Amino acid sequence: MLQKQRSEIRKDIREKRRQLSLQTQQQHASQLAQQVCRSRLFQNAKRIACYLPADGEIDPQFIIQTAWQRQKEIYLPVLSPTHQSLYFARYTQNTSMKANRFGINEPNVKPSSWLSARQLGLILLPLVAFDEEGNRLGMGGGFYDRSLSFSRHHKQQHRPHLMGLAHECQKLPQLPCESWDVPLNAVATELRIY
Repeated sequence: MLQKQRSEIRKDIREKRRQLSLQTQQQHASQLAQQVCRSRLFQNAKRIACYLPADGEIDPQFIIQTAWQRQKEIYLPVLSPTHQSLYFARYTQNTSMKANRFGINEPNVKPSSWLSARQLGLILLPLVAFDEEGNRLGMGGGFYDRSLSFSRHHKQQHRPHLMGLAHECQKLPQLPCESWDVPLNAVATELRIY
């Protein structure tokens, strides 16, 4: 029953997200960057993981540009070839890219240069839906939850902080959660940070 409920939420919110006009998407991305780049989590982080948007996800391009201007390192997720988890590869304006098995671009760099999530200061995650308690519903593959599962058991003082990025229309009063879901420290939208 819970899986069906989560599946229906994914379908509804993804449709809402995709219906946003290009102009609205760009306006939200700009407003999101203002929210995130003023936050202490962003200001204090040196290594920041981000993502390239797909399927109507809010675009973090302005956040990435600001990070580069402030001499911060940006990393993008790369799929582990042997596990159903993520590593993170450095991303610059000159990084060569390649499509992974899902058709999502990721840095085309040697695995020896990949970082684990533990080595990052801030991870900006995409999501399908969220609530004010920091619960996140992703696309359903579980890649982020598996990659960040250590944070549920080992409370580190500072790393990594997890901030979801979303359009305000993706917020729900309450999300149904599973035991493996990794809660976020914050969620930023075009309107505010929760």
